[in-house]
Amino acid sequence: MENILKILEFGSNNEKIRILETLDNIDDPEILEKIISKLDDDDVEVRGEAFSSLLLNKNKISNFLISNLNAASKNIRGFVSLVLANRNDTSAIPAIIKLVKDEHYMVRSCALGALGHLKAQEAKGIFLEALSDPNIEVKKSALQGIIDLKIVISDEKIKEVFKENDHEVEKMISSIKKINGPEGI
Repeated sequence: MENILKILEFGSNNEKIRILETLDNIDDPEILEKIISKLDDDDVEVRGEAFSSLLLNKNKISNFLISNLNAASKNIRGFVSLVLANRNDTSAIPAIIKLVKDEHYMVRSCALGALGHLKAQEAKGIFLEALSDPNIEVKKSALQGIIDLKIVISDEKIKEVFKENDHEVEKMISSIKKINGPEGI
């Protein structure tokens, strides 16, 4: 165990990746904490492998992950919400909802994405409210949640919210029109 922690702390990126690839069945809190800390690593591949390790872990680590939604690192808060969503952990919904008001747009966007993926019906109003966020990525995540939950929203409301000329938003608006049908509201 000590060797694992040492490699995760001081190893090269390749060493970290190799060890993370083997840690998808860990339930040791100290190692889990170190894996989660790698979600904030400088190297994107190390972050990705840490994400994968947590996602594939079959142990009951939800409470441990949920407690890390309060981490100091914006990367950890955002990516842990996505890990929980991809693990289909609906018990995390109340904690993820709190992140929708986070100071960092990336965390807000991840939280909305997680709630949409989890089909969090209790978040319908949150998605609509997030359309007023000043950040385009947050608005896109809210719009995707609206699509995922099949929330009916008027074309006028969407046009009012999205002043930006964005191809991705245009495609999302098309999806909403299909959900709303020809009449919309």
